[in-house]
Amino acid sequence: MMRKARSDMVVDIYERLPVPFGLVRFGVAPDHPEVKNVINTFTQTAQHERCSFYGNVSIGTDVSVEELKKAYHAVVLSYGAEGNRSMGVRGENLAGVFSARDFVGWYNGVPRNNELQPDLNCDTAVVLGQGNVALDVARILLSPLDFLKKTDITQQALESLQASQVRRVLIVGRRGPLQIACTIKEVREMINLPETEADMLPGDFEGITEALKDLPRPRKRLTELILKTVKGDEGRRKANKQWGFRFLRSPVEVLPDADGTKVAGIRLAVNKLEGLGEDARALPTGQTQDLECGLLISSIGYKSLPIDPSVPFDPRTSTVPNDNGRVMHTAGLYCSGWVKRGPTGVIATTMNDSFETARILLKDVDSGALDLSVNKAGAQEITVLLKTRDVRPVYFSDWEKINAEEVRRGEALGKPREKVVDVREMLDVAWS
Repeated sequence: MMRKARSDMVVDIYERLPVPFGLVRFGVAPDHPEVKNVINTFTQTAQHERCSFYGNVSIGTDVSVEELKKAYHAVVLSYGAEGNRSMGVRGENLAGVFSARDFVGWYNGVPRNNELQPDLNCDTAVVLGQGNVALDVARILLSPLDFLKKTDITQQALESLQASQVRRVLIVGRRGPLQIACTIKEVREMINLPETEADMLPGDFEGITEALKDLPRPRKRLTELILKTVKGDEGRRKANKQWGFRFLRSPVEVLPDADGTKVAGIRLAVNKLEGLGEDARALPTGQTQDLECGLLISSIGYKSLPIDPSVPFDPRTSTVPNDNGRVMHTAGLYCSGWVKRGPTGVIATTMNDSFETARILLKDVDSGALDLSVNKAGAQEITVLLKTRDVRPVYFSDWEKINAEEVRRGEALGKPREKVVDVREMLDVAWS
């Protein structure tokens, strides 16, 4: 947007990994290729003469934000939320307990999750959280292999899923059906999974039909779909695999196996709701319930981490304090995405958010709040710094070599691509 708005503006993109696209490459489910089409737009932008990509550069380590501010008129932080919210319960470090972020990273080829090796030799998996990521995880665990083989899921994950014994996935939330955080598209995909059926508790839906008439349309349609599934589910138990929501439950303790090393179950507090609608709060009733499981995936949210000591950071909200994207008390510094407003929303929300930050930046250029009278060297200055520190950037043309190699490997396996998952190997391909 900034490049389009001003013909004199140059945009440089710095990325820690040697490959671009961030969340679209590493967060979007492999069976959602249509969502990844935004990569085409990004590629066109990155190939523009006034836009450059510098991969393999870690901000805060290889180069500081202060050094970026000295070299550029404006710096935009959009590094997302790479931290996981902790459950804060005993036993969460047992083997077989994973964050959804790491589990998604494992099947999507995130280099740091390459060695995860989850043990799928169990009947039941429990996913804590009821957002879209939780449903992605459940769907991947239960999807037919023939279906996944045609995606860009990593071969390593595909082989593990081929040997998987998981037949049942329970998706647990602390509040009720009217507060569920996923979208209707994701629920519909779960309902339509071949050889899989819903396993719900009709008691969880008492009074929900009466509440339908007062719901906003998107929430009403989602609730009607779940209710229809519950009714169609009663009395059926023929499919090989099951999935189901469990409502009004919060984790109290992860239960170990006899050896005390691996997860064998989860103890849940039974909650009741106080209030109505989106603002209803879950309060414990004092009762608990135990669920057996050999795999536990926590999808209860993410948090951003501080990137550099010079950047203001609010540890309470895990965001960079800002006013519509202008970082507070720091001229020339902006932020966008989850680091700006917290880990909520889907890709479209984040895109709109980035447009807002770009508009604010352009407004500051037009008003003179950003001083453009001082000449700044930009990448010219930063690449000299990186050279003295023995850091070699990966340019977009280098990434295109990695891309070509991934597509080639994918074709050999009948897939759209087979991702290179090791950073050293990425660099070898890029610089070959």
